[in-house]
Amino acid sequence: MALVKKPVTGMKDILPEEMQIRDYVVNIIKETYRSFGFTPIDTPCMEHIENLCSNQGGENEKLIFKVLKRGEKLDLANAKSESDLVDSGMRYDLTLPLSRFYANNANNLPSPFKALQIGSVWRADRPQRGRFRQFTQCDIDILGEPSNLAEIELIQATTTTLGKLGFKNFEIRINERRILKAMAAYSGFEEKDFDIVFIILDKMDKIGLDGVAEELEKSGFAKESIEKYQSLFAGVEKAEDGVQYLADTLGEYLDADVMTNFKDIITAVEATKGDFFKLVFDPTLVRGMSYYTGTIFEIAMPEFGGSCGGGGRYDKMIGKFTGQDVPACGFSIGFERIIMLLLESGFKVPSQEKTAYLIEKGYPNDKLCEVMKQAADERAAGKQILVTRMNKNKKFQKEKLTAEGYTDFVEFFNK
Repeated sequence: MALVKKPVTGMKDILPEEMQIRDYVVNIIKETYRSFGFTPIDTPCMEHIENLCSNQGGENEKLIFKVLKRGEKLDLANAKSESDLVDSGMRYDLTLPLSRFYANNANNLPSPFKALQIGSVWRADRPQRGRFRQFTQCDIDILGEPSNLAEIELIQATTTTLGKLGFKNFEIRINERRILKAMAAYSGFEEKDFDIVFIILDKMDKIGLDGVAEELEKSGFAKESIEKYQSLFAGVEKAEDGVQYLADTLGEYLDADVMTNFKDIITAVEATKGDFFKLVFDPTLVRGMSYYTGTIFEIAMPEFGGSCGGGGRYDKMIGKFTGQDVPACGFSIGFERIIMLLLESGFKVPSQEKTAYLIEKGYPNDKLCEVMKQAADERAAGKQILVTRMNKNKKFQKEKLTAEGYTDFVEFFNK
């Protein structure tokens, strides 16, 4: 039987042109985040299945690639349930592995700890344009910082990075999970129904406010609550200061400290940001992960018709490992979407001078050693040198190398 040359469905080979851009973007990300004091870490690609299926990952828990037990532990004949067969799975994001990492290594880490993690994650999703089953995530997180300094720094670091990559006119949409809950409670929804309400609200950008109201009614909620809920969003849209409008309207349903803290984040970011992005309060922003406990944010790129990352505060996750809660907040850049946008825009990596040494077939070995020594000296001086055999179709070869960024060619002939 012939071997299959195509990648597994939902995964892809990465060609040199794209890999060059990916390396460039990773270097910019690491360099920028390090300047903000973030420290690179790494975690295993597989996690314990009980960690992955802990009701914190929302819909992603339905997309886990589960891994069978190995060796004597795998007893197919006597297995009665999935737990008899599976003991681990491929990580679907980087936040849960980071929480386990911190719980396991906190004694050896500074507090607060500023983590940078770039790595592959896996989801058994339906493949489509720009969406694969294996993809790279890029996260920064601040663990052990209870104040809003964490949110402010995360937003500043992320927007600075996007600016260095050439992105402009994007938005950081910001909201607070406790504001979401207060709005639902004020409208008369019961706490046990909040998740259903928020799932419907999350469709606002697709179906509009009337569509949200219609779906809430189909789900059996009281018309009075739906109308009251609609009035809050309409009020925010009309108000000159939507945040203050909610602070005045929600009253006892929302702790005043929550709103003060939220307004302070907005004020600090506005005072220090450049003019290449906007900070936008969006009371419809939900974020799908159930582990968020406070501030949430998302990168919106209206020019490209989609979002490009997000994050928020998740103060309860580490406590599920240790029994003691640790303040935590993170921001994830949509690495794969950034790469796709750069490729589609024809982006070229700013490169140093690259020289190709083309050596004719049959070139004497003693002279070849001299060429290799010359190439080594050039590399030691910081230049990029490719040593390769000269093809019969030299013109085509040079065209290919030029496309890869080579600007100078030195030819060595057997004379």
